[in-house]
Amino acid sequence: MLRTGILFVLLSICVSAAEPDSIETALARMYNQDYASAHEILSRVIAANPQDSLPYAFRASAYLFYELDRLGVLESEFLIDDKQIAEKKQKLFPDPQNREKFIRAVQDAESRAGGALKLNPNDKQAIFAMCIAEGVTTDYMAFVEKKQISSLSVAKRSNGFAQHLLQIDPKFYDAYLTAGITEYMLGSLPFFLKWFIHFDNVDGSKQKGLDRLQLVSREGHYFRPFSKILLSIIALREKRPKDAHQLLTELAFDYPQNKLFRKELNKLNAKMGINAN
Repeated sequence: MLRTGILFVLLSICVSAAEPDSIETALARMYNQDYASAHEILSRVIAANPQDSLPYAFRASAYLFYELDRLGVLESEFLIDDKQIAEKKQKLFPDPQNREKFIRAVQDAESRAGGALKLNPNDKQAIFAMCIAEGVTTDYMAFVEKKQISSLSVAKRSNGFAQHLLQIDPKFYDAYLTAGITEYMLGSLPFFLKWFIHFDNVDGSKQKGLDRLQLVSREGHYFRPFSKILLSIIALREKRPKDAHQLLTELAFDYPQNKLFRKELNKLNAKMGINAN
């Protein structure tokens, strides 16, 4: 199952309502699969404030999403047949140049956020940047490098930053994405495995995880669309096609250039006997 961060990186915000050079605009381009434009915008944001850790974290997210898209990982997560997923994952060959850029972006985010946290351990922007950096690293390790077991230690760090952020500000809704997917992931494990895997402040409740992801889909800022992607995947796997259809319809409308959203929606329309015309 796609994690957060992953998945493990991705806002239902109109581009026209955002500043021309802003993280929001860059993410809108990213969700439209226009990665080059997303990076151009993020580079200008970084140039304007090179010590801000958050744009670097989202730069890493853009490199991650490009790689997941290129390798067909997101598409495979929508598949219900786990055999097809396994066959797709066997064909993964990471792009070494993209990996180098990804690692550099993560390091840039961590170094700047770490510096800010030394001055103020409760700096919400820096904590959020660390949460994203650790989250996308988890997703890269799990879905690109296929190091699922090794990725758990990084996932715990990402969850730790998310939990810290929510203790400081319970209304920092984007942090519920990491907390929610961690809840759902742990809740999906067989009971005996839960004895060996522990995340701070995580009960392992699938319903609690879903509730948190749904909260992000309503109130989130940066992660609103990504929560919808995760919820649509979960809905398909839990055989709730109507819920998945609503989410994919919203995603396809908000990001019309994203071929994956349209493709999955068309497949679901065919299965449900819906005439899209």
